[in-house]
Amino acid sequence: MTAFTDENVPGRSGPSATVQADPREVGWVRTEYSPAHDGDPDPGEIVWTWVPYEENDGRGKDRPVLVVAREPAGTFLAVQLSSKRHDGHREWVPIGSGPWDRSGRDSWVDVDRVLRLHEDGMRREACALDRMRFNLVRHRLRERYGWS
Repeated sequence: MTAFTDENVPGRSGPSATVQADPREVGWVRTEYSPAHDGDPDPGEIVWTWVPYEENDGRGKDRPVLVVAREPAGTFLAVQLSSKRHDGHREWVPIGSGPWDRSGRDSWVDVDRVLRLHEDGMRREACALDRMRFNLVRHRLRERYGWS
């Protein structure tokens, strides 16, 4: 296992930094389900990257995100996962548990916050989300932003 310092955490800084993207200004987005367990981020996969806090003050943490689309520039759009309960909140899609959480806790996906991920900004590939749960997230993104 590689030890990371604050300066070399994948996705934290530099050209491969994970950043928040305005989902209404990213242009045409085609979500797709195309996981390929090859170490690279693919739509439909949950990967780990450093995610800035919403305050955008330089703080953040390493967390799982669901990759939902490829962008023409070679970047990816993703939505963050949380194990904090978000029952009844429309912006949070429940996806249950999976191997991305070692404790086996249920997770929710935040469709209100879209992230731009770079291949070099990912720490590791966790797993592919099954198509049924991916489609729940995809449907909510389509409702919210008009993505295909």
